[in-house]
Amino acid sequence: MLEGLDPEQRAVATTLHGPVCVLAGAGTGKTRAITHRIAYGVRAGVFQPATVLAVTFTQRAAGEMRGRLRQLGAGGVQARTFHAAALRQLHYFWPKAVGGEPPRLLERKFALVAEAASRALRMRLERADLRDVLSEIEWAKVTQTTPEDYPAALAKAGRDAPRDPAETARVYATYEQLKQERGSIDFEDVLLLTVGILTDRHDIAETVRRQYQHFVVDEYQDVSPLQQRLLRLWLGERDSLCVVGDASQTIYSFAGATPDHLLNFRTLHPDATVVKLVRDYRSTPQVVHLANGLLAQARGRAAEHRLELVSQRPPGPEPVYAEHPDEPAEAEATARRIRDLLGEGVPASEIAVLYRVNAQSEIYEQALADAGVPYQMRDAERFFDRPEIRQAVLALRGAARAGGNDAALDGADDLAGQVGAVLATTGWTPQPPAGSGAVRDRWESLHSLVRLAEDFQRARPDGATLAAFVEELMQRAAAQHAPTVEGVTLASLHAAKGLEWDAVFLVGLTDGTMPITHAKTAEQVEEERRLLYVGVTRARRHLSLSWALSRSPGGRGGRRPSRFLDGLRPGSSPGGGPGSGARGGVERGAGRARKPRGPVRCRVCGKTLTEAVEVKLRRCEDCPSTMDEGLYERLREWRLERARDLSRPAYAVFTDVTLMAIAEDVPGREEELARISGVGPHKLRQFGPEVLALCAGEELPGADQGGEEPPGGEPSGNAAEAEGSPPEKTSENHPENGLRAPESSA
Repeated sequence: MLEGLDPEQRAVATTLHGPVCVLAGAGTGKTRAITHRIAYGVRAGVFQPATVLAVTFTQRAAGEMRGRLRQLGAGGVQARTFHAAALRQLHYFWPKAVGGEPPRLLERKFALVAEAASRALRMRLERADLRDVLSEIEWAKVTQTTPEDYPAALAKAGRDAPRDPAETARVYATYEQLKQERGSIDFEDVLLLTVGILTDRHDIAETVRRQYQHFVVDEYQDVSPLQQRLLRLWLGERDSLCVVGDASQTIYSFAGATPDHLLNFRTLHPDATVVKLVRDYRSTPQVVHLANGLLAQARGRAAEHRLELVSQRPPGPEPVYAEHPDEPAEAEATARRIRDLLGEGVPASEIAVLYRVNAQSEIYEQALADAGVPYQMRDAERFFDRPEIRQAVLALRGAARAGGNDAALDGADDLAGQVGAVLATTGWTPQPPAGSGAVRDRWESLHSLVRLAEDFQRARPDGATLAAFVEELMQRAAAQHAPTVEGVTLASLHAAKGLEWDAVFLVGLTDGTMPITHAKTAEQVEEERRLLYVGVTRARRHLSLSWALSRSPGGRGGRRPSRFLDGLRPGSSPGGGPGSGARGGVERGAGRARKPRGPVRCRVCGKTLTEAVEVKLRRCEDCPSTMDEGLYERLREWRLERARDLSRPAYAVFTDVTLMAIAEDVPGREEELARISGVGPHKLRQFGPEVLALCAGEELPGADQGGEEPPGGEPSGNAAEAEGSPPEKTSENHPENGLRAPESSA
């Protein structure tokens, strides 16, 4: 059970008692670690399969977890989303707790919200306005905010209202009234009602706790206050809880998610075992280096707990940066590069084009179609809802019932052959049709069932019967766990969470799109940075980042690349403004030359460091400090004077941690000072002579002698070096209109 696990994964798998917190970076094998933990606990007799509830956020992730647990011999474990688990409990306990039949689940809210808006406001709202109102209602419910309290809660949370809060509150109240009149509930009600029953009925709560005694929660950084409350009710006074998450991948704050539960876990559970997974098995060192560099510029509480990933893969190509005159040119160049990758043998299903908002997809759909490249839209029509798939599943069920008496199976000697033979009766052929369009899309859908049968056969060589495969399809259909279609994936960055590809194209990376114009506050901008980080870490080997200077051919090229790429793309400087960086064509290479690649190790004990503060100090927090206290105080006094001279906060000169690192290293030369994290080229020029003089014990002639303020009064330093310095203000912040919460169905 433990073979093939690295030391940290093994620590997760063998820690079966008490609260456990797994801080898992992107691509570090967290699903492998927690499924082996559950299976190892079952094998060791510590867990009974039926008493374990593993909770995650998407049906796809839950389906993947169930599949892995079955392969590991722990098939009786329940792996569900929060909504699915709560819905089962609600249906089961409703007759006892309330009486009668449970209310009907409203799977689509849009029409009812439109009706509520028409009644409450006496006007018809545009579709985009309705999406905004629906998003606000969902946020209010997961944060347990009533319609009357919505305006005050909005102000308290610092949340930007897309329209008049009083109007939204009226629509919200009318929506709730309409649901009650029609005996319906929505998905947020599922959680609210389950919480209500477990709170009011202690006998039912105890029944649930006897059933489920051990809990595993994946993607814990995305838990909402309502989901956390439900989890606490499930747990009761027990502590058999394992949570897994990464604060740097928090991208659903707009929907009520918060990383606070993850970041506060050790405070609430002082005796918790904490394991960090930082060995990245997904991406090449070049991709990991860019991802680490992106987070090194982050600010805020989540940034303080970022994990420094260490790639375990062989080196690969450098990330490619590409600038284009306009969006059509960017899309055409992307399609050409994808066609080249296909020619090099990269499968189409292992390539993705990711963008910030769904409205960006159309131009890439057209470019790929013109280039003859097949593609699929992520989160478009549900796979198992497609007519050809419904027809195919019916045919496979019929063949499975008939067994060897179905003439279509004559000559088919394995599962994949049997599936192909049955699908041939629905029009599928072993060879794809010429061209693209609906006919090719239909063939790709059916062909994905054949490939799924091949995978199923490899995973279960002794039990790969047609009946077992049909049962697998039924379970996948129930969970909407679709197989991979052979086509390039087009998806928004939010929809790409939890997925990975050999080649990823991040497109449209201009300020105003990444970060999006709705991101106004510092935290909203940081969430946009985390969203880009999620996009970067989807790539295994090939990574391309591109932007266009104008929207249309011949337009004014006034756009600039995303500020998040400053200091990372060649020719740019950290915190660079418009015009920084090289122009024209493809720029290769990522990262700053002065920053070494690979893990940073503690100078005292040699342990690999992962916490941002530890990396900056180059030692573990618990290892003894060699800091010169006198020098540290002199540096602080000097910093205060320089900050006053420049009319800036003290931390904009150097942070406390940077001063501590200087006082520990006591550099004697400029190159030694430059190696300290937080001392970039600009700060080295501006403050370096004074800092070196202080380190040498010299008296400074005056606080105004050590460097000049940058022209134009621009702040000194850069985002990577002055973590905690106030971010530049933007003019925007709400995520993509219509973007749904992490899960929208049970």
